[in-house]
Amino acid sequence: MENLDVRLLIERYENGTLSEEERAMLESWYLSEVRLNKDYQGLEENLAKLDQHFLHIISAEEKKGTRLWPKVAVAASFFAVIGLSLYFYSSKFPKKAEFANIQTTDIDPAGNKAYLTLGNGKRITLTDAGNGTIARQTGVQISKTADGQLVYTIAEKNSGSSFLLEFNTIETPNGGRYEIVLPDGTHVWMNAASSLKYPASFASLKERRVELHGEAYFQVAKDKRHPFIVKAAEQEVKVLGTHFNINSYANEVETKTTLLEGSINISNLKSKNSKILSPGQQAIVKGSDIKVGDADVDQVVSWKNGDFVFEGEDLKAVMRQIARWYDVEIEYQGNISSSGVVSTISRTKKLSQVLKALQINQGIHFKVDGRRVLVMP
Repeated sequence: MENLDVRLLIERYENGTLSEEERAMLESWYLSEVRLNKDYQGLEENLAKLDQHFLHIISAEEKKGTRLWPKVAVAASFFAVIGLSLYFYSSKFPKKAEFANIQTTDIDPAGNKAYLTLGNGKRITLTDAGNGTIARQTGVQISKTADGQLVYTIAEKNSGSSFLLEFNTIETPNGGRYEIVLPDGTHVWMNAASSLKYPASFASLKERRVELHGEAYFQVAKDKRHPFIVKAAEQEVKVLGTHFNINSYANEVETKTTLLEGSINISNLKSKNSKILSPGQQAIVKGSDIKVGDADVDQVVSWKNGDFVFEGEDLKAVMRQIARWYDVEIEYQGNISSSGVVSTISRTKKLSQVLKALQINQGIHFKVDGRRVLVMP
């Protein structure tokens, strides 16, 4: 792997020959290495013009209240993914030998993998199912699209006397994700290791009630006469038509519901307390409590948009996300620091690229054996 000479980038910056990508790279490096670490290492003359340019940018950002740490995280992750080695910072970054424990036989990120269980107990592997109609039941047609969606469409109207209530369940395994359009037109994006139970048809039902385990993003079809209700762990979310995200994994201590659009009512099933959320707010349910506060919406829905975005998260919480997304087991060795992790990494990267980014950015080390990841200090 060849080193990219930062001194050369600086010279090209002064000559006005940098591409937009290289300029962004240089700005990110300046913010993360020079601005924060104050380590010029004999480049004072080369950085004279950069100081004038970048300090102007930093001053403008600080006036607007822009956070610098996400930029630093992006920089560190970007360097990790493309293998950028700064020759005069070699002592700060892990040597190639330190990456030897990250396997060369790599693990792919989550893909369109899910299982559909019909009301009659028939189980369909959606990964292997062909595109087009895969089942019919209760007056609806169930189809798989070419772009990896499961779509319910009304095939025929049911009279109240002949209506038979059947429940379907869609499950994503570790290393899987899927999108589904429910019979009422509600669109649901499901994260890895999640399941959604729902009626095969909402006809003749006063409520559109579903049950979630794991994490999903809901874009609920508007229907004022038929409220949409999501049960997740010890809470229920009631809406008429809106966009929101629920994170309710069994191995997480809290259930988090974040509202992006519209209005939702959250009820704690233990305490019977309820709260109404406005856009940009998040409700955290733990035990009998409901706590409501402002949310970083971009961070919350980053999984749906194809990124890992960590902003001060606990390392073990980060590794649980990685375990679900890449279908791996996580083990810990020695005294592992649980200090906040700050990083932004694309979820389309292979496992080794994500681990290398964390290794460089957080100073932790990994050993991968098959589908087992050992985390070491």
